[in-house]
Amino acid sequence: MAVERLDQPRELRRGLRPHYDPEAFGRVSERFARFLGTARFLVYMTGVIAIWVVWNIVAPAPLVFDPYPFIFLTLMLSLQASYAAPLILLAQNRQADRDRVQTEQDRVATERNQAEVEYLTREIAGLRLALGELATRDYIRGELERLLGEGRDGFDRADPRDRR
Repeated sequence: MAVERLDQPRELRRGLRPHYDPEAFGRVSERFARFLGTARFLVYMTGVIAIWVVWNIVAPAPLVFDPYPFIFLTLMLSLQASYAAPLILLAQNRQADRDRVQTEQDRVATERNQAEVEYLTREIAGLRLALGELATRDYIRGELERLLGEGRDGFDRADPRDRR
């Protein structure tokens, strides 16, 4: 008897059930569902049914394979519908899973963007407060003009003999 080791993967066992890749099956079902939702499919299906009906009405008796009530045609359409419905549902479930993941990623990105916007808003508010305390160009120009005016007034009032 072989001892099972937990540090090594188990050997694949051959079972009675067939093995299939769920991802590959899902991709095929999505392509099939996408095709079923096209005008091309409707045209093809209408053509096949029209040919089927015309053949079974017009063809000679030995070549008719589905006489008038078209029971075999009904069976084929039912079979097609019985396979199409679960494949379409599988494709919709896969799309819903992708949408759920995308929504979660969008939510995380939105939260990150919101945090960045709030940070930048606080930074801008801080800069505005800091700028309020700084002397602006107009303020400095006004002060220089005032001082220059005071200097001129003092110079004009000074005795002309002191200017030499």
